[in-house]
Amino acid sequence: QVQLVESGGGSVQPGGSLRLSCSAPAYTYSSYCMGWFRQAPGKEREGLAIIYAGGRMTDYADSVRGRFTISRDNAENTLYLQMNSLKPEDTAMYYCAADSWTNMGDCYAHLLRTDFGYWGQGTQVTVSS
Repeated sequence: QVQLVESGGGSVQPGGSLRLSCSAPAYTYSSYCMGWFRQAPGKEREGLAIIYAGGRMTDYADSVRGRFTISRDNAENTLYLQMNSLKPEDTAMYYCAADSWTNMGDCYAHLLRTDFGYWGQGTQVTVSS
């Protein structure tokens, strides 16, 4: 079992920024694919970003590429999602997730299918004026 705990959500005005955090066991950072997802009310869960291979590889869904950045601090055992230029349509519950995919291709495929094995409880992000 992999315990993941998100934090950092809140309310922000359009155009603003937020940084989400996800604490995870240390071993996940070296050997697991980790990702950020979101789900808005009445919508399907959406994969946003992944980080893999000790942080050397990242990739993003087209919907957030260029605005969101996934990163991690191995010393702090923390995964981050920096979100800039936020829009009202970014309002959702945000989740971090992890799984033991063994290559970047599988990691990205499962991001798009939103079927990672381990999930946090989520943190709410609301973008509104």
